[in-house]
Amino acid sequence: MSAHEPEPTPAAEERPLSVRDLLASCAAADAVSTPPKAPEPARADDEGDDARDTARDAA
Repeated sequence: MSAHEPEPTPAAEERPLSVRDLLASCAAADAVSTPPKAPEPARADDEGDDARDTARDAA
């Protein structure tokens, strides 16, 4: 082994992974690799709803 090679990892035979461990690692990887969603901008037609509702109620 040269100085640039990584050290070998211990064998997985010591403790086999359970389905629960695998699902948890998949969920963690998904959470880390998924970028957060940007907030949706306010729509212009949402602001006028209150004025229209008030005018309709007064009629």
